[in-house]
Amino acid sequence: MMKRLLKDMLLIFIGALVFALGVNFFTIPNRLSEGGVLGITIITHYLFHWSPGVVNFTLNAALIGLGYKFFAKRTFVYTLISLAACSLFLFLTEGAGRRLTEDTLLASVFAGLLVGIGLGLIFRSGGTSGGTTILAQLANQYFGWSIAKAMLILDVTVVAASVLIIGLEKAMYTLLVVYIGAKAIDFIVEGLDERVAVLIISNEPEQVLTNITEKMSRGLTVLDGRGGYTGQDKKVLYIVINKQEIVQLKHIIREIDEHAYVTVHSVHEMMGKGYKAV
Repeated sequence: MMKRLLKDMLLIFIGALVFALGVNFFTIPNRLSEGGVLGITIITHYLFHWSPGVVNFTLNAALIGLGYKFFAKRTFVYTLISLAACSLFLFLTEGAGRRLTEDTLLASVFAGLLVGIGLGLIFRSGGTSGGTTILAQLANQYFGWSIAKAMLILDVTVVAASVLIIGLEKAMYTLLVVYIGAKAIDFIVEGLDERVAVLIISNEPEQVLTNITEKMSRGLTVLDGRGGYTGQDKKVLYIVINKQEIVQLKHIIREIDEHAYVTVHSVHEMMGKGYKAV
């Protein structure tokens, strides 16, 4: 437990530092913005020269206090630590970031990458970004919006409002920052080891099971099924593999039963023995 806690804290502080460097070395020096609460923080800096670290802490702390009931105890504590770390590093690196590039496109790419990687490390540790997540939860509770829809609307609204401050062209680059950041978060949270779940319905289930087990050294789960039209009992095979192994799996199945019914689904996370701890 202590080892896991130390690992989580290390990820949070590294993520917070990377996040702050992205904001103070690429976003602000190139007069870009962001979505959500971070975007509001940056806009207030442009308008009133308020410290991003102080404003980020104040806004997010208020929102976390408002929406604490949406968090599990562990997530709530980790979110508070994440907020404190991000705000501290934003404050410590404020003004230290010189304009590393005058190419706005290059700055957008690196701003998105650093902010996304930083937040991805925080999410991976079990923390959250706080503000926008809470606002999305409130919108879901009171207006019936989905969490994803609410977060998208909040981000787009902040970016659209920033047009009045940074101009249309910079706002368009900001959309690129937000997009790259989202992709970087997905990459860090899900990792390179992308997995897919495969359901196999074959007239030769035992042979398919044997060949996959022997040639791929993979275990399968056998489910009992029944044909909706024929009413015949069927054995359904279920397996989770790396995406790179799907070609080999299809080849094995095709060798035995070219008429087998196969469906492939993306898997966002695996927990349990042999995978990530629950």
